[in-house]
Amino acid sequence: MPTVAEFVAYLERFAPPRLAAEWDNVGLLLGDPVAAVERVLTCLTLTPDVAAEAVVERANLVISHHPILFRGAKQLVVDRGDGAVVWPLARAGIAVYSPHTAFDNCAGGINDMLCRKLGIANARPLRPRDGSPQFKLAVFVPEADLAKVSDALFAAGAGIIGNYGQCSFRLAGQGTFFGSDAANPAVGQKGRREDVNEWRLEVVVAQAKLAAAVHAMRNAHSYEEPAFDVYSLKAMPAGGEGRIGELTPAVTLGELAKRVKYELKAGFVQVVGDAARTVRTMAVACGAAGEFLADSMRANADVFLTGELRFHDALTARTAGTAVLAAGHYATERPAVEELAAKLAADWPGLAAWPSRVERDPLADADFR
Repeated sequence: MPTVAEFVAYLERFAPPRLAAEWDNVGLLLGDPVAAVERVLTCLTLTPDVAAEAVVERANLVISHHPILFRGAKQLVVDRGDGAVVWPLARAGIAVYSPHTAFDNCAGGINDMLCRKLGIANARPLRPRDGSPQFKLAVFVPEADLAKVSDALFAAGAGIIGNYGQCSFRLAGQGTFFGSDAANPAVGQKGRREDVNEWRLEVVVAQAKLAAAVHAMRNAHSYEEPAFDVYSLKAMPAGGEGRIGELTPAVTLGELAKRVKYELKAGFVQVVGDAARTVRTMAVACGAAGEFLADSMRANADVFLTGELRFHDALTARTAGTAVLAAGHYATERPAVEELAAKLAADWPGLAAWPSRVERDPLADADFR
């Protein structure tokens, strides 16, 4: 039977925490990593009624898009605040994991889901993000040291490329040295030139682990003065936030608003712009992402879709000639939570996984007829 820790590892492969915004609170927020998991509930927000559903339905794990304890808590009391959610879950032994903005931004995540549902082709990040600084460490070692030095580098965190570890390149060659009278060479003699068969061992290493990798290499190397090089690598794009792409074929803004309302099951869609205007280039950013309007305008998008938009931002968009569709925070994110439950059930045979059945959009379109 899988454990909470196994689900955490699975979710972090799907939506790596490094993709989350710096201000976010993602990961395992409540629970015992070694506890068994048979039943998983997904939701957009953990409210008291959703927590009650998790308890009644005997869930072992709740995956809540929005984090609990987001701003921290100084008290957990059963009848108010965070305590009304956390207390019953903790008492029932239910773990809580939140992917939040990592889920927004990852491949196959919420923004990609919006592009797929709305027919946006050639989707790419609206706000690209460079990867973490990386270096290449190249060290020259005698054959007797090759395994020892490479193992030390791997143990220090070097040699990781994407989902692969212990990555290296090795090339045989010949090195030379002339030891002075003060030298104490591990091979050969001082006072004369030595020709030594060596290997060039190369690994990539993240900036945060570079110092530890060099230290480990020195300790494992038999040479008094190991020869090595450190190269700074150009940071490559590594995903990003939001998405922008092309509607094929182009449609009018009014037709697009109807498509958004239907595909996202939105109760309402607020529109900035002329409904008869033809739009082709479309940017999206789920949830409360009105701040991406500026990115959308810089990218010359014809239309920007988000969940929420402030009044003055709507005026800015209208003045700039950028159309906007605001379909609601819930509508732009809840469908992905439902898809996540289906993905979990497919990837974990025998698991019971479902999206919350009691969760509702707190905002609704008024209809008093």
